[in-house]
Amino acid sequence: MNKNVVILGAGESGTGAALLAKAKGLKVFVSDKGAIADCYKTELDLKGIPYEEKRHTETLILKADEVVKSPGIPDSAPLIKKLEENGIPVISELEFAFRYTDSKIVAITGTNGKTTTTGLIYHILENAGLNVGLAGNIGFSFARQLVHNDRDYYVLEISSFQLDGMKDFRANVGILLNITPDHLDRYENSIKKYARSKARITMNQTADDRFVFFEDDDLVSEIARHPMGEAVSYGVSLRNSEAYASSVADGLRLEEAGIEWNVNEFDLKGPHNRVNMLCAIVACLEVGLDAETIKEGIRTYRQAEHRMEFVGELKGVRFYNDSKATNVDAVKYALESFDEPIIWVAGGTDKGNDYSELEHLVKDKVRDLLCLGVENSKLKSSFANELPVSEFTDVKKLVNYALEIANAGDVVLLSPACASFDLFKNYEDRGRQFKDAVLEQIAATL
Repeated sequence: MNKNVVILGAGESGTGAALLAKAKGLKVFVSDKGAIADCYKTELDLKGIPYEEKRHTETLILKADEVVKSPGIPDSAPLIKKLEENGIPVISELEFAFRYTDSKIVAITGTNGKTTTTGLIYHILENAGLNVGLAGNIGFSFARQLVHNDRDYYVLEISSFQLDGMKDFRANVGILLNITPDHLDRYENSIKKYARSKARITMNQTADDRFVFFEDDDLVSEIARHPMGEAVSYGVSLRNSEAYASSVADGLRLEEAGIEWNVNEFDLKGPHNRVNMLCAIVACLEVGLDAETIKEGIRTYRQAEHRMEFVGELKGVRFYNDSKATNVDAVKYALESFDEPIIWVAGGTDKGNDYSELEHLVKDKVRDLLCLGVENSKLKSSFANELPVSEFTDVKKLVNYALEIANAGDVVLLSPACASFDLFKNYEDRGRQFKDAVLEQIAATL
């Protein structure tokens, strides 16, 4: 008898899992409590996969032999609790997909920098001519990509929510970048529980595997001292020149591989990106690439959209789109990336931010704060005594004003520290509207 698999959630992750389950001959049913996007309904219809939307029919779901849960559904949801009470296994799409691949896996997690590091490693491996796929919490889902073919390597960006659904998943190279407060509402407002979720990147690793970690982060270092698996650990550092891989002054250094590179050779800016590059170097060396091939990959890599993305320059003023920076720690990294005076664009839906962590950076680097949001009282009260603060709900007006007050050599940085849902569909929409407004101004001068 075919195994009966129920997929909860019909976004990219859930639809990919459903398509893979169908391809592997499993009996599959998809249930989404919200509306399913037309593009996913079309795919499910074409493959004859039954589904429901705007409800969860428990009598159908509780017949499952196994449930694949969307990462957006918390473990505390009543339906998930009921499944557990009935002894029905609940796993993530990541775990489900892992059963159907023999690929070597490089997996990246952390609060910030996942997408950049994942994209960088993928680019280096692809540029070297390896048969490599990019998946996880970025692009098309891992499961979807396994429907048609397998790869020799997969580079996966993995969130804590995906890690929570792990059972047998194993990273041949696991990378943990950092741990700072984020999504704590899913972890009973406990940073320790959030950190334990991130620690699962080491789970199931054997002595043949590698764990690469940022040793300057105390929570990460604690995990490295007590990993859940048996991998060989390699620390990277911005402070300790004796670390396995380090960055001091303007260099990237890995003595064992004979690497001593100047960071100014590369497009990636800021101390946080030095960490990302160091982790990528170690991972790619472990995959088997030589130093010069890795260096060429880093040199040709360009930053992903909405992540410290250079938009353009007008009248000597440079504009950067860092719309993905939706927490204070991400903004800290962004502000640290520039020596020039910054006109900082921030605001949106506050996530319980503690802006005191930014006070010294704002005082040293920011000359004006432009708030882009409906309700900006917390930002204003945090910084109004330190610098001029202006408020906007229209992106074009904000960009026009930024050009009026900016001097040649200034940087206008969209790095919001907040979610985007007060004025925009998502952070991508916010970033694109910002870019469009800047490019419109540039086009008007041509």
